Amino acid sequence: MGKAYIIGTCDTKFAELDYARSAVRQAGAEAILIDVGTQGAHPGADIPAKDVAACHPAGAPAVLEQTDRGKAIAAMAEALSVFLRECKDVGAVLGLGGTGNTALVTQAMRDLPVGLPKLMVSTVASGNVAPYIGPNDIAMMYSVVDIAGLNAISRKVIRNAAHAAAGMALHPPASSVDDRPAIGITMFGVTTACVTQLRDMLGESYELFVFHATGVGGRSMEKLADSGLLQGVIDVTTTEVPDLLVGGVFPATQDRFGAIIRTGIPYVGSVGALDMVNFGAKETVPAEFRDRRLHVHNAQVTLMRTTPEENQRIGAFIVERLNRMEGPVRFLLPLQGVSAIDAPGQPFYDPAADEALFSAIRAGWKTAPNRQLIEVDAHINSPELAAALVTHFHDITA
Repeated sequence: MGKAYIIGTCDTKFAELDYARSAVRQAGAEAILIDVGTQGAHPGADIPAKDVAACHPAGAPAVLEQTDRGKAIAAMAEALSVFLRECKDVGAVLGLGGTGNTALVTQAMRDLPVGLPKLMVSTVASGNVAPYIGPNDIAMMYSVVDIAGLNAISRKVIRNAAHAAAGMALHPPASSVDDRPAIGITMFGVTTACVTQLRDMLGESYELFVFHATGVGGRSMEKLADSGLLQGVIDVTTTEVPDLLVGGVFPATQDRFGAIIRTGIPYVGSVGALDMVNFGAKETVPAEFRDRRLHVHNAQVTLMRTTPEENQRIGAFIVERLNRMEGPVRFLLPLQGVSAIDAPGQPFYDPAADEALFSAIRAGWKTAPNRQLIEVDAHINSPELAAALVTHFHDITA
């Protein structure tokens, strides 16, 4: 059973933070109030701001001697991330604040492992919270009124949040009884047939986590890998890379594949759905792309076929990261098509574009004992490709 860590800027929000601390304790959990204010010390915190700031890689002055408020907040966020990672008794994290403290606290929350309770009461929680949450299990509660004094509304909201944090700290989930290794798999609608076969072949021996490759899906998979919650990855669908490089709506970040590089866990990958860039409804496709080969997937999603030139860039991006992986790696090229609509008679069938992708990967590949590039004369959704993925995954995990 851990403690509820309550985090905020005591120089401006002490009354609200103290109220949350009292409510957590009344609910039966231990509470620790951490001050992350950058404008001066407050005597009411359990952990003063200077102690948090001291965790910054450049020391406390890098935080507390900043004259620019934005830079001070960013530095304190970095320090808080280090501070929380070093704490071994965190049962839940509760943040309260406006835009500045929301950015500060959620940055540190994003560095915590998946499964550790994280709740942010924020004035911005009713808007676009994706930048604050990212691929993480952060819960956000809208404060309704500004966190600028206690009143009939703020007391109810803060108390509800405090009781939620106390409950999560007091009642952590039991450890899973499933002792099967956990495997991450990436999927898109146009690679579903491949992933369904993988699930049929691997489901009895592995606990399978399937991630929809919509930008945040790939980041979520890599977050679990960084958190030590995956024992391997079958990255069938790397389609978030085209959206990053060409400008689609489901982009990866520049850190795509970074978790595999950092952790060295077994990795089998492929080129699923690299024939497309994703946009919203057809009328939302940027003007510069409207004369391209488009396919309406549904009313909300329009796909654009990647060109040979774009595929060359995509292949170069991927192979550069594959070459940096030091764990066991197998990367498969399905020579007969990379998605359900990249096949003879389908709208994105384009062997020349696919060959540009394959050639870029071949050209950039650096041979190493831990890595193999495997070509399979089959389609991404064929039984042959699924069987090859499973065979090579078993080879590197045996």
